Amino acid sequence: MRVIVAIPTTNRPAIVVPTVRDIARQSRLPDLVVVVVAGPGDIDARAVSDLPFPVCIVESERGATFQRNAALDMLHTDDAMLFLDDDFVMAPDFLANLEQLFNQNPDIAMVTGTVLADGIKGPGLDHAYATALLSEPANQRAGAGLAEVYNCYGCNMALRARGLVEGHIRFDTRLKLYSWLEDVDFSRQMAAHGRIVKAEALRGVHLGTKTGRSSGLRLGYSQIANPLYLNAKGTMIWQRAYNMMFRNFSSNLVRSLYPEPEIDRFGRLRGNLRAIADLLRGRLKPENVTTFE
Repeated sequence: MRVIVAIPTTNRPAIVVPTVRDIARQSRLPDLVVVVVAGPGDIDARAVSDLPFPVCIVESERGATFQRNAALDMLHTDDAMLFLDDDFVMAPDFLANLEQLFNQNPDIAMVTGTVLADGIKGPGLDHAYATALLSEPANQRAGAGLAEVYNCYGCNMALRARGLVEGHIRFDTRLKLYSWLEDVDFSRQMAAHGRIVKAEALRGVHLGTKTGRSSGLRLGYSQIANPLYLNAKGTMIWQRAYNMMFRNFSSNLVRSLYPEPEIDRFGRLRGNLRAIADLLRGRLKPENVTTFE
């Protein structure tokens, strides 16, 4: 089994380089790291050329689904691939535990790790904080628990390639740009080939860095358009889609009055309302976000 790490990134060269370099701390080094960029300026290749594992930089069309698919195209049947956000920091035993988990559990199709801290819920975290947190004695004792989950969390999700290759599964490229909920759609496709689980032994920190992220308007539109699209497609049950849309719309409505400095709440609310208007006019499509200025 080759263990391959794939990292899609766009417009965040100062973020992705430390993430790639940090992988050298792994007790089980990856067989390959694939960094999928949307343009040559997305990473400084020289800054990741001296690592104890091969790094392959691949260019694809911009958008999380396109960039993830470019990495999937490199897989062989017996491989395992771990997708990381460009700001996810792994505990040093993450890849060793991942390999062991797949070897000991042939019925697992996908697994996501335990996020000890998630900066996406606030202004974001830095690498120094993540390294310190993962070094704390209490966080160095990895549990062995597995829990069934509906979907993997896109910031860290690993898959066994066999089901993907045999089922010709790919990320849905109708989910454009930031590709809100592409992890849910992909996980539910993979569920036909095995269990989807969360593992205590796979620990990490998601920095949640805000630099270079999608506009509030586009994300707000996707918060309505994408759950409805996935429900119609059959990869998200209605109750889950409804709860997600209601929670996001309510949060954007209330917090637009006193927004967090790091979140464009008013932009997200405008996007929500624009999507609702398109729904009423019969024009709602996930790819509409590509037409926004």
